[in-house]
Amino acid sequence: MSRLLLSILLLFLLYTVLHYLIKGVLVHRKILGRESGPEELVQDPYCRTYIPRRTAVRKKIAGRMLYFCNQECLKNYLRRDMNDR
Repeated sequence: MSRLLLSILLLFLLYTVLHYLIKGVLVHRKILGRESGPEELVQDPYCRTYIPRRTAVRKKIAGRMLYFCNQECLKNYLRRDMNDR
């Protein structure tokens, strides 16, 4: 009788561990699937380089979202924009 209860307990534990492992792998694949697609590139309006949108520094200026490669380009763009006015 105790062997039967021990076997049932071990099977339940094995099922639980496998369930969480498989669930974790599926979630990991889903996350990787989203990130592995083609990455959209945007052009920095100051230095004209192309950068991935997800890593760009974003700033909404005059109702438009602009993307910069770093903070320095953003500062230079704003300084140039203020001088043009």
